[in-house]
Amino acid sequence: MAGLNRKVVLVGTGMVGMSFAYAALNQSVCDELVLVDLNEVRARGEAMDLNHGLAFSNSSMRIYFGDYDDCSDADIVVICAGVNQKDGETRLELLQRNTRVFESIVPRVVSSGFDGIFLVATNPVDIMTRVTYELSGFNAAKVIGTGTTLDTARLRYLLGKYFEIDPRNMHAYVIGEHGDSEFVPWSQAIVAVNPICDMLDDNPRYKQEDLDQISDEVRTAAYQIIKAKGSTYYGIGMAICRIVRAIFHNENTVFTTSVRLRGEYGLRKEVFIGNPCIINSGGANRILELNLTDEELEKFKKSYEILDKSFQSIEF
Repeated sequence: MAGLNRKVVLVGTGMVGMSFAYAALNQSVCDELVLVDLNEVRARGEAMDLNHGLAFSNSSMRIYFGDYDDCSDADIVVICAGVNQKDGETRLELLQRNTRVFESIVPRVVSSGFDGIFLVATNPVDIMTRVTYELSGFNAAKVIGTGTTLDTARLRYLLGKYFEIDPRNMHAYVIGEHGDSEFVPWSQAIVAVNPICDMLDDNPRYKQEDLDQISDEVRTAAYQIIKAKGSTYYGIGMAICRIVRAIFHNENTVFTTSVRLRGEYGLRKEVFIGNPCIINSGGANRILELNLTDEELEKFKKSYEILDKSFQSIEF
């Protein structure tokens, strides 16, 4: 896709969608960005505001308000539309309300002739990604959720502070549901070239209790931010932008996106769940099955069952 006209349609111009759009403009991530929203007045205003910043950017991006017909030749449709998560409300409690929203979006995108990649950020993202898959009839590789990509970034940031090492040298993941049952498989965590478990054995300064606290902080970060400012949007907006860049540049980069398992870990239901996956121009190219401990595998299966049960409760 790199070097061609790269077109993205953004459905949903709330804070998450516009955080992505602003990051996309500043990073010149695409050539054409179309804003679609039920609130046409807002979407038109957002397009105007972004265009007024073009003179200060390195981008020649074309940004405009559009409709679902604009999806016909898009490479990626990013879905950020949905109702807001309330203070104290779990992501799973959003499920039924946001399913209704997606029933009004996904079929219209598909009817346009769209044949690109869906990237879903609306919460509860794992289930909404599966809803998109079911409503679209697309190949699972072309339906991706942001999953635990942001959670993994939060984890690496906190580990970087704890070990006093650049977070980009932290190779650790948050997997499972983007929500309360997510967890960190510490057996797979590496600092540069050293397993974290070895560092705990070699240096009394580092303790498992501290890592568990970091894991808890990652899992509850969204609740803390929502309580403080109403919603989260900057971090997830940048995460969406990073995944879009990986698709356009065929990077084969590993993200803990929400993808449909294909028998990994012995799990065969059509559940979308956060797990390391190679992302390129074809979408979810290859899922990386981690060598989990028995305890970690049980946690993953628990998260998997929660997501499947919640999906089965949806009334389509």
